[in-house]
Amino acid sequence: MVRGRQVSCGDHFSPREVAVQDGKIVAIEPLGANLEASEVVDLADDETLIPGLVDTHVHVNEPGRTEWEGFASATRAAAAGGVTTIVDMPLNSVPATVNAPALEYKRLFARNNAFVDVGFWGGAIPGNQKDLRSLHDDGVFGFKCFLLHSGVDEFPHLEADEMEADMAEVKTFDSLMIVHAEDSRTIDKAPSPNGDVYDRFLKSRPRGAENIAIAEVIERTRWTGARSHILHVSSSDALPMIATAKRDGLDITVETCPHYLTLLSEEIPDGATAFKCCPPVREVDNREKLWEGLLDGTIDFIVSDHSPSTIELKDLGNGDFGVAWGGVSSLQLGLSLIWTEARRRGIPLGRVLDWMSRHPAERVGLRSKGRLSLGYDADFAIFAADDSFVVDAARLNHKNPITPYQGKVLSGRVRKTYVGGKPVDFETPTGRLLDRGTA
Repeated sequence: MVRGRQVSCGDHFSPREVAVQDGKIVAIEPLGANLEASEVVDLADDETLIPGLVDTHVHVNEPGRTEWEGFASATRAAAAGGVTTIVDMPLNSVPATVNAPALEYKRLFARNNAFVDVGFWGGAIPGNQKDLRSLHDDGVFGFKCFLLHSGVDEFPHLEADEMEADMAEVKTFDSLMIVHAEDSRTIDKAPSPNGDVYDRFLKSRPRGAENIAIAEVIERTRWTGARSHILHVSSSDALPMIATAKRDGLDITVETCPHYLTLLSEEIPDGATAFKCCPPVREVDNREKLWEGLLDGTIDFIVSDHSPSTIELKDLGNGDFGVAWGGVSSLQLGLSLIWTEARRRGIPLGRVLDWMSRHPAERVGLRSKGRLSLGYDADFAIFAADDSFVVDAARLNHKNPITPYQGKVLSGRVRKTYVGGKPVDFETPTGRLLDRGTA
């Protein structure tokens, strides 16, 4: 049983006692009810009990590119950041998760190496439409596709018509299509990203590429009646048409990421390839509008898009944005990053937890995750909202010590994380592998 003066109760915090049995929350009572338990955890006065975060956009990269990350290191990092459930992306592992045997193979590597609970996305690529139903039946939470080159040759992209056909297919079994929405033709005609000047890289991935691709996702969702989700939105220009699509009743949701909400293109030094990601970090006015989109509900939630690589692939020696791998490692830092920025804006912690726990869990169908409620999994973290620390990449649990947040002072520290009612000790992996039917 955990008891304290600040326990998450939906949209507010109250003094509560939370009792756990067999990995589930079985009682929530006012502080002082004196629930009996074999073990009691008392929160300090500066600690808050929060639901474990749910990060539905994580590239673990195992098997095949385990030197980039891996299930053990990724899930340790997740737990250290208060994330108790991740959903792993289907690409950057080899083989990509585009058929049932590849899913089973990936599960072999995840099993016995997960410190938090792990679910899986399937992939939608040219020619694998016949495999989508079997992947669904084997428990994936939906299907990811790209509308331009994915960055790895073994995961080719779909043209818009192919995406529409796959949307129609997954609608027949009520699955979810999640889309990396950038238009390949627009990017092909944009300036080259080569060189160490960040502004040149920014111009190589213009907002228009996102806007056109997002419009395609919206209209193909409209035509098929499918369920869709737009990944890592960075262009605030797209928010009005997304809002219109939602008002029209389309079953479409949107995410963004900590790097788009906390970093600014104007502040990125030339050659600083740790900041490279696709779509890119944009200007200050763009960032402000993304926050507005979160507050008005146009953007549904925040996830990491943890996309690590080896240090060598970041081309730190040359600082060439055209050569460096595009991805930001932030799985361990997401809550502190967003809380630091949110509290500066007067946004309460409860809103942050909705964006980073409840809403992603609800969208992907994790029915027992995302809140502290009776019958839910006992996944929670002890969070010290006023505790601050300086980011040191060498002390993070990510396999490769590189981060654009190096040296940044952040507010909010996760002091302990529990998965299924058990504290994560970072030595014994006790996380479960989740599937859509049983999560």
